[in-house]
Amino acid sequence: MFRRWRHRQVTAGNVYRTAAGRVVVDAVEVVRPTRIRKRDALAAGYASVAEVLADLRGSEADPVYLLRLHHVDEPDPRDVLAEDADLSTEDVLEITARLARFDAASTHGPWTESTLDIIRRRPAVRAGDLAEELGRETHPFKVDVRKLKNLGLTLSLEVGYRLSPRGEAYLRLR
Repeated sequence: MFRRWRHRQVTAGNVYRTAAGRVVVDAVEVVRPTRIRKRDALAAGYASVAEVLADLRGSEADPVYLLRLHHVDEPDPRDVLAEDADLSTEDVLEITARLARFDAASTHGPWTESTLDIIRRRPAVRAGDLAEELGRETHPFKVDVRKLKNLGLTLSLEVGYRLSPRGEAYLRLR
């Protein structure tokens, strides 16, 4: 894969979530566009080096990076966590403490309870509609929902969200 970035955006050895699934970056190297090899272009899914060059975005003054990566075969840990509805008292206390920290650190006030509630009441509804109902901007709302997803409490759907089995169990037990 080739990218033109002002500053490197990935680190070799790290796992990243992409639209194509989770990937591990095996290597990152800066390449001069004139030194891109045909075999690297083919491996990245391009028919030619010219096609790579035509697809590069950004300023021509920015470096071009060649990324070597592979898909992660294991399931996303967030998905595994989301399916775990067997919560102990300690799990509930830990989740409650994390949510309280999110609320305390928020620049727009407490949000976790209202966000979990609206997702419970209105699954599969567009994020923009949920945000509007809560009087919030869409982008910050989505960022907050991702925080809940990282705790295994919500699942992203093609449109909107729903509570995960873990999120449903948490709301029953808290």
